[in-house]
Amino acid sequence: MPLDFTTIDFETANNSPASPCAVGLVKVRDGQIVDEFMASFMPPQPHDWFQDANIRIHGIKRSDVEDGHTWSEILPLMLQFIEGDVLIAHNASFDMGVLKSSADAISFELPKIHYGCSLLVSRKVYHLESYRLNAVAYAIGHEEFDHHDALADADACARIMIHAAKRQGAEDLVALLASANQLVKSLN
Repeated sequence: MPLDFTTIDFETANNSPASPCAVGLVKVRDGQIVDEFMASFMPPQPHDWFQDANIRIHGIKRSDVEDGHTWSEILPLMLQFIEGDVLIAHNASFDMGVLKSSADAISFELPKIHYGCSLLVSRKVYHLESYRLNAVAYAIGHEEFDHHDALADADACARIMIHAAKRQGAEDLVALLASANQLVKSLN
C-alpha cells in the first residue's frame, strides 16, 4: 500500500464548529502531492455569523463569501474530491469536529470517513518546542506559506506527513501512523 491520503484544513467564521467558511484539501498519491481543492463559502445557518477574532486570524469576512457558494453546495464537491481517502489534519479533532457538526447542521449524512492526525504524528517523530502547524512546517524546511489560509495549511500538513514518512521509513499511511502509536480512526 503506497503513501496515499488527503489532507484537510478548515477555517471557521466563529467559535461554532458548524461554521466553516473555507476548506483546503491536498491529495497525496505514492508520497507525492498530486492535486488540490480550495473553496470559500457561506457557513450553514444559524452558524453564518462572522466573529472579529476569527476574521483577524484568517481574513475572511462575510462580504467575501455571502454572494458565493454555500456549504450545502461545497460539501458534496469536497467529498467527491476526497474519494474515500483517509483524511489527515493537523489537530484532527478540530477539523473532524467541524466536518461532522457542519454536516449535521444541514442534515447531510456523511459517508464513512477515516482519519489520522499530523499533530500526533509530529509529536512522536520530531523533538520541537512547539507542534503548531507553522512550527512543524518550519522545522521540516517548509517556511514560506500563508498560515491560516485553508489550502496553504492543508499543503503544509501534507508536506509534514510526507517528510515524517521518509524520516520513519514508513512506506504507507498505516505504517506511518503506527510508528506514532496511532490507528486510523473513524468519524462515523
